[in-house]
This record gives sequence, C-alpha cells and structure tokens, in this order.
Amino acid sequence: MAKPLRITMTEGAPWKHIIKFAMPVLAGSLLQQLYNTADAIIVGNFAGEASLSAVGTTGSFAFLFLAIALGISAGNGVIIAQHYGAGDEKGVRANASTGIILLMGLGVIAALLGLLVARPAYKYIVSVPEDYLDLTVSYFRIYALGLIFQYGYNAFSSILRAVGDSAATLYFLLISSIMNVALDLLFVAVFHWGVVGAAVATLISQAASFVAAYFYMTKKYPIFNFKLKEYKWSAPLALQTTKVGLPIAMQMVIASMGLTLIQRAVNGFGQTMTASFTVGNRIEMYLNIPCTAFQTTMATYTGQNIGAGKPERVKSGIRQTMLITLAMTLIISGAVIILAPYISRLFGISGKAEEYCLQHLRTVALVNIILTMYIPLFGVFQGSNHTGIPMIVATGALGMRVLTTYLFRYSAFLGYKIIWWNGLFGFGLGFLITWSYYLSGKWLKNSSMTR
Repeated sequence: MAKPLRITMTEGAPWKHIIKFAMPVLAGSLLQQLYNTADAIIVGNFAGEASLSAVGTTGSFAFLFLAIALGISAGNGVIIAQHYGAGDEKGVRANASTGIILLMGLGVIAALLGLLVARPAYKYIVSVPEDYLDLTVSYFRIYALGLIFQYGYNAFSSILRAVGDSAATLYFLLISSIMNVALDLLFVAVFHWGVVGAAVATLISQAASFVAAYFYMTKKYPIFNFKLKEYKWSAPLALQTTKVGLPIAMQMVIASMGLTLIQRAVNGFGQTMTASFTVGNRIEMYLNIPCTAFQTTMATYTGQNIGAGKPERVKSGIRQTMLITLAMTLIISGAVIILAPYISRLFGISGKAEEYCLQHLRTVALVNIILTMYIPLFGVFQGSNHTGIPMIVATGALGMRVLTTYLFRYSAFLGYKIIWWNGLFGFGLGFLITWSYYLSGKWLKNSSMTR
C-alpha cells in the first residue's frame, strides 16, 4: 500500500520552502556545469583547439533535441504537482505512468532523428567549418544515442520534483558528474580518443544517472513502483501533459534555434572565436544557475499552491525569490569579473582567443543580471497553466538577440563584440514583457488545477 501523500510547500513561510527546495536544484545545476567545464578543460588541454571547437559548437543544436525532454517532463511535473497539492493520489500515479511512457517513446524517436540529421544539420544549418566538421558530427552522433537515457531521466526527475523531492536529482547528478570526469580523463587524456572519448564518457554517465533515478524513485516512493503491466497509457492524460509541456518545450526549442543561429555567426569569425565562445558559454551557464534553479522551484511551488487553492502564497513567494536570486547572481558575476583571466587560461586557450574570452566573460557577467530579474517568473507562469507566456518571451528575446547579432556583427558600432552584447537587447525586451504580464495579474486567470 502506498504511503499517504505528504504536501510540502503549501504551509509556512514561503522562503523557507523555496530555499529548501531550490538548494539541491542549485547544487545539481552547479555539478552539471562543473562537469561541462571539466569536459571542456580536458578536451581543450589534451585534444586541442579544433576538438574544443567541435565539442562547443554541438551545444546549441544538441539542446534542440533535449528541449523536448525538458519541456514535456516539466509539463508532466506541473500536472503531477497540482494533483499532489490537492492530495489526489490516483491522479499523481496515473499521470506519472503516462508521462514515463510518453517520454521514453519520444527519446527513441529523438535518438534516431539525431543520428540521421547530424551531418547535414551541422554542415548547412550551423555552418561548421570543414576543419572540424567530422569531429563535430562524430561527437553528436554518439551524444544522440544517449538521448534515450536523457528523456527517461527527465521523466523520473520531474516526477520527484513534483512531489517536493528536489534533493534526489542532486544525487543522480553527483554520480553522473564524477563518472563523466573520470571517464573523460581516461578516454581523452589517457587513451587519446579525442572527441569520441568525450562523447562516450557522456553516454555512459547518462545511462548511469537514468538507472540511479529509476531505482531511487521506485524504492523510495511505492506509489511509483509500477510493475510492467501497471504502466498504463492514457491518451487524455498525455494530451494534458503535452498541452502544458509543449509551450515549455517550444520556449527551449526557440532558444536552441536562436542560439544555433548565433553559433553560426560565431563560426563565421573562425576557429579562434569559436574556441573562445565555447569557454564563454560554459562560464555563462554559471551565471544562469540561480535564475534557472528558482524557475524550476517556482513551477513546483506555484503548482502545489494552485492545486491547494492558495494563489496568494505565490505572490509572496516570488517577491522573496527575486531577492534571493539577485543576491546570488551578483556574487557570481563579481567572481567572474575578477577571475576572468584565470578562467580563460584553464581551458588551454591563449593569444587572440584569450582576448576574445576576457571580453565575453566580463560583458555577460553584467548583462546576465537582467536575465536573472525575470526568468524565475517563468516558473510562476508554468505552475499556473500559463506556459505560453514564457514561449512568447523567449521568442521575442531570442529574436532580438539574433537580429542584433546579424545587424551589427560587421559594423563599426560593435562588430564581433555583438556576440556577447546581444543579450543586452534581448534580455531587456524579455524583462519588459515578463514583468508587464505578471503585474497585470492575468496569470491568475484560468489557473485552477488541470484535470
């Protein structure tokens, strides 16, 4: 018999629940970025600038495939959180079962599609130079095989977050990150397999986190311990999950497409700029950890409180969240500005690449503060069934970034510097749209629990 549901975020001081939930998410994101950083450092130092460029240039297009997993799993998590907040055990179990089947099926499709489109996509869409096109395609094809595990892992982790267990994902990421770095060192530094070694290390670690997440979820929460015959598909529930999750996925797909176009512009400046941009992007992710972690937190917090019929707690929660997020981001930004020269040298780049990297790091450390001031509100919109708003904002912000990049990349005004200054224009627009919608109060309309 499953244990009764224990509601975690609908009573007491909002900030205490928010911080308690967010800290493991923050730690997990930090682990993920530390792995990405170690991966780039190992490849840059032991495989060379071309390999570093190849690994770096896969990122934006690869995220296009992962975006579907993140969006649909987030949608499934929002629905489960709402049922959980309402104490509906049957609804929690049914939506979890359908969500797992849906995401595993999508994972198989994504893996096959990735294998098929790798070369034409990177040659014609991303415009990867011939110098390292083969390296890029080799890395991505191996990465694509791991999409099956990534989709499954996201299904499990979103279910766990929906019931308030954000700490679990930290354990899985810890296993994955340690294994990934160890295998990177073995395959790249010792065996000299280059980008293939880095890709295989990623594939193995993704499989490990998938297995760990499955066993944790089924053992700790009997309600999710489905026997094979107990996995039941419900088309109406799958449609609900897709309805909530698709706009979230599309937000990320749009972001991926926009970043792919920016990556194309970067590649036009040559291998040196691409290597530098890879480093800058890795560090930029650290700046975004607080806002993305609190977005995830606010989606669950809002979903549970909407399900419990307590929308006023959401307003007080977001006020406290914005202050916490800003304080964390300012600390990280200050550290990046001060440590920029030491950071760039860690990745084995020098000369013109290092010069580009220093400019990139110091600029985004300032510009990304704007991003911090509106992204947590996306979680409020997602948790209250207004998932289309983040998609609209993402479209506007990315569109502005791409537009300014291509308008000014060869101009006397900014030139190549627009590669890192484009966020000022894009994030500024995103800030205005997001806060206008929130302050209008429209997000409270039609925010009753999805059934």
